Amino acid sequence: MKTKILIHSITFFVLAIFCISCDKTQVFDEYHTFKDGWNKKQSVNFEFENQLTQKANNLFINIRANDDYEYSNLFLIVKLEHPSGKIKVDTLEYQMANPDGSMLGEGFSDIKESKLWYEENAKFTEKGKYKLSISQAVRQTGKVKGVEKLKGITDIGFRIESLEQK
Repeated sequence: MKTKILIHSITFFVLAIFCISCDKTQVFDEYHTFKDGWNKKQSVNFEFENQLTQKANNLFINIRANDDYEYSNLFLIVKLEHPSGKIKVDTLEYQMANPDGSMLGEGFSDIKESKLWYEENAKFTEKGKYKLSISQAVRQTGKVKGVEKLKGITDIGFRIESLEQK
């Protein structure tokens, strides 16, 4: 029995390495994990360096959530700071659950991962360090005050995919 589990574990590990190494579009992919929910005052920050200007990219926000997430939507405030200091702020809304309450996203366990569009065909026109900050802005219906701690969000990630093959 232990040998069978070991063989399955090794097979899974090899397949995972193979799948990751085949990802030729990845430019940047990083996650932040929450231990006990996402606090309203906690921004998640990512930094990435841009060397290649004028190449088109797709930008994604990746969310991993479980059944403890109580809402059908997720509201985010995303701030992108360019190397020159220019700041772009977006308020984004994403659907996280079906009308029956089941979570959207990919995954076989109780954790579902959603790859959410942030920007399509984005071009980083300046060389240097970019900073991206993401905050949650979820509110209960009819209430002005935001949800202090968002349960069920386990990880948030930011991904840049090149539109050109490497």
